[in-house]
Amino acid sequence: MADGLVLICGGSRSGKSRWAEHLASISGEPVLYLATAAARADDPGWQQRLERHRRRRPASWTCLETGADLTGALTQLNGPDHPLAGHLLLIDSLGTWLAQHLDADDCHWTATANALLKQLAQQRSAVLVVCEEVGLGLVAPTAIGNLFRDRMGELQQRLMAQASGSWLVVSGRAVDLHALGQPVPEQP
Repeated sequence: MADGLVLICGGSRSGKSRWAEHLASISGEPVLYLATAAARADDPGWQQRLERHRRRRPASWTCLETGADLTGALTQLNGPDHPLAGHLLLIDSLGTWLAQHLDADDCHWTATANALLKQLAQQRSAVLVVCEEVGLGLVAPTAIGNLFRDRMGELQQRLMAQASGSWLVVSGRAVDLHALGQPVPEQP
């Protein structure tokens, strides 16, 4: 596994979280799992999904439920005296974090995304980031769906520029994008 920032992208139910968990488990490092999902007590299906994730995690891993404040959690973790400094960070997932910021106007969203990118770049330990690949489907029929897709696509490209490794998980198969892919050139 690469040091630094590693992206694990894939569609719903592709196996991206399991692949990230596998990479974390074979790293030999202590793991801090950063869960970004907001609690939805009135959604039994969501609660079942969260419980599946909890059951899969080894008991030796520490879990921090950050919700929408992923950037704040990363800031604290990067402090020199934080007791979990040096743990491999597994962030699951960027999409659930982004969904909690969809009501932000463009200016506020840009500042939020920039702050996250800055904190990820400053982490002293390896960081695995699970993110949803949303650009493979149809154009969403709603404005909010298109906003999510556009913000996620832009954020993924910006993260990829910082990443030392990346994986695409499709139908339970992981493909090493850094080994097989080439960066898309910027627009002139």
